[in-house]
Amino acid sequence: MTDHRRVRSRRGRWLRIALLTLAGLLVAGAGAAGYAYWKLNGNIKSVDINSQLGTARPPAATDGSFNILVLGSDSRAGSNGSLAGGNTDGTARSDTAMVVHVNQAHNHADVVSIPRDTLVSRPDCTGAGGKSVAAARSAMYNSAFEVGGPACAVKTTEQLTGLRMDHFVEIDFSGFASFINAIGGVTVTTTVAINDKDSGLNLAPGTHHLGGDQALAFVRTRHGVGDGSDLGRIELQKQMVKSILSQVGDMGLTSNPAKLWSVGDKLTRSITTDSDLASVSTLVGLADTLKGVGPEELTMVTLPVVTAPSDPNRVVAKKPQADQLWAALKADRSVPQAIVSSQPTNPADPTASASAQAG
Repeated sequence: MTDHRRVRSRRGRWLRIALLTLAGLLVAGAGAAGYAYWKLNGNIKSVDINSQLGTARPPAATDGSFNILVLGSDSRAGSNGSLAGGNTDGTARSDTAMVVHVNQAHNHADVVSIPRDTLVSRPDCTGAGGKSVAAARSAMYNSAFEVGGPACAVKTTEQLTGLRMDHFVEIDFSGFASFINAIGGVTVTTTVAINDKDSGLNLAPGTHHLGGDQALAFVRTRHGVGDGSDLGRIELQKQMVKSILSQVGDMGLTSNPAKLWSVGDKLTRSITTDSDLASVSTLVGLADTLKGVGPEELTMVTLPVVTAPSDPNRVVAKKPQADQLWAALKADRSVPQAIVSSQPTNPADPTASASAQAG
């Protein structure tokens, strides 16, 4: 597990923002004004995943549980370039991916992060505009989004997990930074110094309140803390998700229409969803469904992986643990405790136990 962490790419990474936060913030109460509904509805971009994938997919659950694939793209298009720097050739990969499983009772969610460097068998798929993408026996997981867009990313994830992805959400660099600013920033604590010249983040040990640009740097940080591990960065991103949920819970959005509008407007401008989710009314319904899920009702883990035999800079799913994880979610059971307790260390707080990931 050591060599693959020193991946040479300096491309930015994404916050794996929990959909539970995203949906709860979108438009709660915004339907009170017809203009607000129309404006926010028009902000949302969508992709017709179902028509692109057809029927050859895992069956949807019938017990009320459901799954959402949350992706981040490292696109440098538009305002993303000034925030992230790096390659501006027009391509984008899903350098952050979370499978969010919401249980039958809708009072708990398991969030599984899939490392971007995981080698997978990528299926053939049809991307935007009817473009055909050939299958690949051993491809980086995040390449599916690059070559075939959201539909290919969803199909690859379904093949990897055996789970039906009922919905899809994507957010970008500038969208994340704007969202953090809209909620008034987030508070994080680090027990070690973080100095990363690549992300531009410099934090002394202690508690800090971060604005949008700093929060983006925090979730992109890899070289400036710990052992430079991409898995370590995932732990920082998990920490950020819970900080966001706590910040949102303290805001009292429903009693502050101006703040609610600001947050809803910025967030709806920043996301792309599947077509079934791409309306204010549907998102409000999802937010209501998830209202019982907060920071303490989340279990956040990373897919168990080991160094790939073919490439020390890549990883593959660790067997049988990975299979046990997906089987548990498919059966609507909690993530096995053995997986929760064996998670990587958070480089910002190396003294924290892995069990802290469980809500």
